[in-house]
Amino acid sequence: MSPSTLDMNQPLSELVRQSTKEAHDSIAFSPAAAKLANGELMKEEYVRFLMMLWHIYAALEEGLERHATHPVLEPTYNPTLLKRAPSLSSDIAQLLQVPESTWTSHPLHQSLITNPPKAMTMYVERINTISNSGDPTPLVAHAYVRYLGDLSGGQTIRHSLAKAYDLDEAAGEGLSFYAFKELSSSKTASLGEMKRIKDWYRNGMNEGAGDNVAVKAAIVQEANDVFRYNGDLFGAILPDQDQSQKNLPVAPKAQYGSGFAVSSVLAVITAVSVAHFFLVVGGLSGPRGFAKLAAAEQWFASFWGATATVQ
Repeated sequence: MSPSTLDMNQPLSELVRQSTKEAHDSIAFSPAAAKLANGELMKEEYVRFLMMLWHIYAALEEGLERHATHPVLEPTYNPTLLKRAPSLSSDIAQLLQVPESTWTSHPLHQSLITNPPKAMTMYVERINTISNSGDPTPLVAHAYVRYLGDLSGGQTIRHSLAKAYDLDEAAGEGLSFYAFKELSSSKTASLGEMKRIKDWYRNGMNEGAGDNVAVKAAIVQEANDVFRYNGDLFGAILPDQDQSQKNLPVAPKAQYGSGFAVSSVLAVITAVSVAHFFLVVGGLSGPRGFAKLAAAEQWFASFWGATATVQ
């Protein structure tokens, strides 16, 4: 839906939901999303994607901190609850099996920053441009798309990745990016609590924007652009096979004891990853979307429990 056709008297969260449906559909059915759903990612490629996300979140969360007291941003500013860059750093180190203080020197990251994907560079530059401008309100759009997408992944993503990479799901090692704390305690958030966090975030958006039509319009426009940045980022998960990438060590395609190849397992993971990113921001919000996610999580949990055991 074009922003010009929206009823700007509606709450900001509803305006963003309606206006980004077309952008969501464009990405959901794009070649980049199809590559993710094919399940051909090697472990190094997944870690490289986490590294790209780390650079994006580092820029975003620095901007949010700088403008924490801005009246539009303040109602949704809660770094204790939402901040993801530290979790990404921890997971990257765990997956690479190196100390957290050293992963930025790893050849995989050095290759990324030596030849950064244009998608990552433009994404980070856009966030920094907003942060350094006189009007930081469009940061709300960036935070909304990223955080609500992460919250929608929840336990399904954690469970799938633990199975794929033989990670200790109970300990959360290598999986902290997908874990959130409860709104009012340090306990790990359940699926129902994640829904409450998303509701809290939407309410905060609405409070911050209030009835200011100009603020709403700017955030709605930026939200559509953020989908484009994320679509391009998905397309950069599988880099061009230049010489620097060819020289990187690549793990063999291991076979699971149940007969599932890594490609088969990752087909499920990446399909769910795309789904989790789009679930809330793409229009399946509210009780109906929540029920669908809960049903999907139950199905995946029973599927893995009944048919696959990682050796």
